[in-house]
Amino acid sequence: MASIRFLARLIAAWIAALCVMLVCWQAMDVSRDFPTIFTLIWFAGLLLALGRGVSHLYRVRTIAGRIDPETVANRQRRRVEVPYGADETLDLVEQVVRALPDIQDVTAARGGLQVRGIIRHSIVEPQAQPVPLRKRRPRDPFERNTRISASVVPGEGACTVLFVCEPDSGAWSDWFNPDGGVSLEQAETLVRALTQRITERRNRERADTRQTAMEKELTAAQLSLLQAQVEPHFLYNTLASAQELVRTDPARADKMLGHLIDYLRRSLPRTDGSLSTVGQELERSIAWLEIMRLRMGERLVVNVDVPVVCQAYAMPSMMLQTLVENAIKHGLEPKPGGGGVWIRAACDATGLSLTVADDGLGLRTDSTGTGIGLKNLRERLRLTYGNAATFTIGNNFPSGVAATITLPITEPAHA
Repeated sequence: MASIRFLARLIAAWIAALCVMLVCWQAMDVSRDFPTIFTLIWFAGLLLALGRGVSHLYRVRTIAGRIDPETVANRQRRRVEVPYGADETLDLVEQVVRALPDIQDVTAARGGLQVRGIIRHSIVEPQAQPVPLRKRRPRDPFERNTRISASVVPGEGACTVLFVCEPDSGAWSDWFNPDGGVSLEQAETLVRALTQRITERRNRERADTRQTAMEKELTAAQLSLLQAQVEPHFLYNTLASAQELVRTDPARADKMLGHLIDYLRRSLPRTDGSLSTVGQELERSIAWLEIMRLRMGERLVVNVDVPVVCQAYAMPSMMLQTLVENAIKHGLEPKPGGGGVWIRAACDATGLSLTVADDGLGLRTDSTGTGIGLKNLRERLRLTYGNAATFTIGNNFPSGVAATITLPITEPAHA
């Protein structure tokens, strides 16, 4: 029924046009009859319009799968909900409009959140080689250009896009000249293209989210593994020292076990890889150094210069302990007569610098700073801070080794 009504309306419009011409002819008070040539032109126009009407209906059914007043209209409107802000939505809409075939004169008004363009069907694209006459597409004298406009209506957390596709002639011409389903085809193309781009963007966002989550899980697993490698290393060394003192000096062994309990109390809660503070790490290292002083006696001198303001800043756990242990194990224990270890810190609005130095044997061929402790320290710095943190180790003057960790400062951590 919609097809019949559409063709009947088309015929009625042409008949009405003929009646208007006859009335105008008679009003001109012309003695001779209405010219036959005008009648023939009118009849030819009616046949062409009916042909375009049948083609219009066929194309509409092919595109939309149905024929009703909405699909057969020459002027098509579509609404699409977009789950993005106005600027992002306008960018997507502009990309979709510019991707239309034969689109020209595309303009985007960001202030008005509109995109406009025109499809010029009558434009013949220049060919590198002449096209044979039998292959040329005959030009339809009734074919009109198509105006494309898109408006973005901002909403709360989303936007609405209104697409309008229509011929570039007045609305009155729709009664006489169907557009052959061009506006319907362009409207459906815009909706599909925008929906596809939204889907692709959401898929990329979900993939990025999954990738970020996987990277965080991997980083956490690596940090946990590195932490698990570090802490037993210190614990075994300390227990070995305590075992030796139990046999030689029970009183000093009792003090060492007390310091060991203090050390474990400060160490075990930080095995999850979370950030500690400089103050907490300093207390842990001092507890460990007290154990080593009981073992080494006067051979070990400890000097600490860490301002109180620096002790509130965050740092990864066990890193200071790693440097302190290396200074004792590789620098002072093998040195006849022992020596001193210095722990210094400096901080400002841009960074924290933490240095552990000793006056021991210095860097040797059998101790070049590439052991598991320092290797894990470097890896943890990379995983936690990327390229924002640095670790340097070199000879101290006049003897020994100085190792420095430089960390970026975001805000002080709370103990």
